[in-house]
Amino acid sequence: MAGSSYGTIFRITTWGESHGKALGVVIDGCPAGLELGEEDIQRYLDRRKPGTSALTTQRKEDDAVEILSGVFEGRTTGTPISLLVRNTSQISKDYSDIASCYRPGHADYTFDTKYGFRDYRGGGRSSGRETIGRVAAGAVACKILERLGIRVRAYTRAIGPVEIDPSRYEEALRLSTPTAMPDAEANEKARDYLAQAREKGDSVGGCMECLVDGLPAGIGDPVFEKLDANLAKAAMSIGAVKAVEIGDGSLVSRRCGSENNDAFFCAADGSVTKLTNHAGGILGGISDGSQLVVRAYVKPTPSIYQPQKTVNQSHENIEIQIRGRHDPIIVPRAVVVFECMTAITVLDAMMLNMPAKLDSLENFYRN
Repeated sequence: MAGSSYGTIFRITTWGESHGKALGVVIDGCPAGLELGEEDIQRYLDRRKPGTSALTTQRKEDDAVEILSGVFEGRTTGTPISLLVRNTSQISKDYSDIASCYRPGHADYTFDTKYGFRDYRGGGRSSGRETIGRVAAGAVACKILERLGIRVRAYTRAIGPVEIDPSRYEEALRLSTPTAMPDAEANEKARDYLAQAREKGDSVGGCMECLVDGLPAGIGDPVFEKLDANLAKAAMSIGAVKAVEIGDGSLVSRRCGSENNDAFFCAADGSVTKLTNHAGGILGGISDGSQLVVRAYVKPTPSIYQPQKTVNQSHENIEIQIRGRHDPIIVPRAVVVFECMTAITVLDAMMLNMPAKLDSLENFYRN
């Protein structure tokens, strides 16, 4: 299977299946000398692990990370970092009823068509548990970015029709509410909306937003390696994400240029800024020094507790009702995955940017 690696210099390779013995990631390209312990990674994994609220699957997993290589005496060595998380709460029998048929909204049919074989236990490689490796690697990327004065933070912007009000944003709430919404009022409305959906055996979709502060201008490339294109790829690689926006996104299609252009302004200290940020911090595929704004739209969880029409491997029309433990909404646990994939993309782009100017090479090697 190709396509399990991401990044060019800061490169990650995730491995493992939902009901296998373990999952993890190998990180290549992490600089030596970064202070790193399992606790730095665990706090990110705790944000995505199941069983933490009524809004997540009740599969009980500690998702405890183990550092197998690449760290010595609390610092990275510059060699590949291997991170492992063991599976401890698999109930594979929950999936025996769907072993020979294709669940609507899942990758069962496409996976089977491509490979002629699939691990039906929780989706195998297509499961959301694959994102454990992404989050573990993203925790490392975030720590490096923090050293550079760059902050990455994601949260739930909307659940179904319930959207946050930016004027009520509270930073602490994005990490403490079960919806990952930074707006207390929206959180309560969203919980009510989710409760109504669950009573019907249904699921709900939503929107995640990620902000990057402190990113300097000049990161990214103007053609095939545009920063926004790579951010979109990173977001779309997360299972269930169906659309991505940068800045004002689809709203710009309804405007005139006079409304949408961000005017430049030279501050008293000589720095160039913008009066608005409709572009979301990227122009021509390259960061412009403004806040980076990325949005990802997530479909409802396809596993619902209602009868659904499908076909089996013999191409017979049948009806199934999925059992097992499933999230009624994917968004709250996917927020940290989105945050981490954004961090990995930004860090890799910054590393790729280092030789863009001759001055940078001269300053690095002469100093």
